[in-house]
Amino acid sequence: MWRTRGFTLVELLVVVLILGSLATIAIPRVSQSAENAKINACRTNVNLINSQIELYRANTGEWPSNLNDLVNASEYFPDGLPECPFGTPYVYPGENHRVVEHSHGSSGGSRSPGNSGNTPNPPSPLGLN
Repeated sequence: MWRTRGFTLVELLVVVLILGSLATIAIPRVSQSAENAKINACRTNVNLINSQIELYRANTGEWPSNLNDLVNASEYFPDGLPECPFGTPYVYPGENHRVVEHSHGSSGGSRSPGNSGNTPNPPSPLGLN
């Protein structure tokens, strides 16, 4: 008498192959999503720092000499200066008293979801770069 409970070896191999195929599709997409999230977080930090630089200018009538001026005044960054998710320091003063986006790759250009990293991002039409 044969028992009909359980799975055959062929059925188990088919399931393992299907799961392996799904994993090879999903893992690169998840890792790319994490990279894009870090890039967007860095851009958000740059925009936040630049807003606080402009607020400092509006409140004091002068531009901060360095980012420590913003950190030392607790009203601008009470929890400290935001950090780049990649660990790259933000540089100030940039052009026009702004922190500019920096590169996260060795190829030079600022990387973004639509940018391969070989060319810099085009300037914003509103001058918000």
